[in-house]
Amino acid sequence: MVERATVEKARALRRRLTPPEARLWAELRGGRLGGLRMRRQHPVGPFSLDVYCAAAKLAIEVDGLGHEDPDRARADTRRTGWLAEQGITVLRVTAEEVRTNLDGVLGLILETALRRVG
Repeated sequence: MVERATVEKARALRRRLTPPEARLWAELRGGRLGGLRMRRQHPVGPFSLDVYCAAAKLAIEVDGLGHEDPDRARADTRRTGWLAEQGITVLRVTAEEVRTNLDGVLGLILETALRRVG
């Protein structure tokens, strides 16, 4: 079950995507990547996932420089562990990778998702 506060947070985050998130979303929306349906800022438990593919149970997280902070890195590790308990794999890409190697990021997402789908 998803808490109402998480749903509201996800709605707000959808309205203010970071430039790398928006760039990635433009390539993923509407099944543009291998026909896979994706959701942006999808609420799961207490978290909002940057991008989520339900068919593959795959979360794609676009990490900016703030994720290099040790406290943030520990929180990310706990979050990834909780999601793994729910059967969701987290694929982390940096905002810089999205800016400089979008094709490589898309290839990695497609490969990971297809491997998880079967």
